[in-house]
Amino acid sequence: MVVKFYKYQGTGNDFIMIDNRSKTFKNNTKTIKWLCNRRFGIGADGLILLEQPENPSDDFKMVYFNADGNESTMCGNGGRCLVKFANFLNIIDKEASFTAIDGKHQATINNDLVSLKMQNVEGITTLEDAYFLNTGSPHHVLFTKDVNALNVKEKGAAIRNSSLYKKEGTNVNFVETFPEHLQVRTFERGVEDETLSCGTGVTAVAIVAHFSGNTNKHKVAIETLGGSLSVSFQPAANHTYTDIWLTGPAEQVFEGEIA
Repeated sequence: MVVKFYKYQGTGNDFIMIDNRSKTFKNNTKTIKWLCNRRFGIGADGLILLEQPENPSDDFKMVYFNADGNESTMCGNGGRCLVKFANFLNIIDKEASFTAIDGKHQATINNDLVSLKMQNVEGITTLEDAYFLNTGSPHHVLFTKDVNALNVKEKGAAIRNSSLYKKEGTNVNFVETFPEHLQVRTFERGVEDETLSCGTGVTAVAIVAHFSGNTNKHKVAIETLGGSLSVSFQPAANHTYTDIWLTGPAEQVFEGEIA
């Protein structure tokens, strides 16, 4: 079967997009892993299916797979790219409502910037030298100096596979603070390597930075290897964070067909 696909990227986090409203693409772990392979397939950090909404108030449904071929938890940059894809397909104009594995999301498009509303964060765990929280996907966040000098793949893999996260694993974020922004490098589970950017990761980092006192801002500028993102939020009682928005660029890179 010939599959029509589109390639999108959001601050270097890249995704294969398939319009699957007709259900012609059948989910298969081996096939998805092959499509995401950068040497033998198309190459991507993940594959996303745009499907018919199950909720009548939604514009579409998001189904996300990691590069290892397994369906995964929420992907923030992937969600932003999918909104841009839905706009390209004329499903939406400047606003979107859709459901992903972690629930309902709202989004807006302003020129090349896509803003995605994330789920509320209701629990942050303080560890010995780091923090853990779930922003649609699980994230381990630790602050460091000279983040550019780190071997993120080696250190991230060690934490991801440690006894602390042995059952399900986690994403790992290394953060350096600067007066006007945070710099972040992320090891992603499922990709099992450093990625140029991670949307749920930078969301986690912004919230932890406020929670830990590393910033008093409610809108945080974040630099990743792939580009600039911002995260805005409102702190609430009992260390809860609401009205969380992830904003950054998203663009179509190319389209094609693969048999």
